[in-house]
Amino acid sequence: MPNPLTVDDIVPLIAALTPQERTRLLRLIAKPQSDDASLYRAIPPAKQEFSADEEPLAWEGEDWERVA
Repeated sequence: MPNPLTVDDIVPLIAALTPQERTRLLRLIAKPQSDDASLYRAIPPAKQEFSADEEPLAWEGEDWERVA
């Protein structure tokens, strides 16, 4: 697998773009996404992403005694 690029690798590439290419890049970056389904298909969630150390609903029940 190739090494991932760093910001230091990418900045000179962006600096070399023409104004039209920069505008296109910004439009692609800012393009609204309809949902995350395609992202999760490309990069499935990690085991830790949705795991919990405690009972799932326990944290929701805390401090409700103070609500009146």
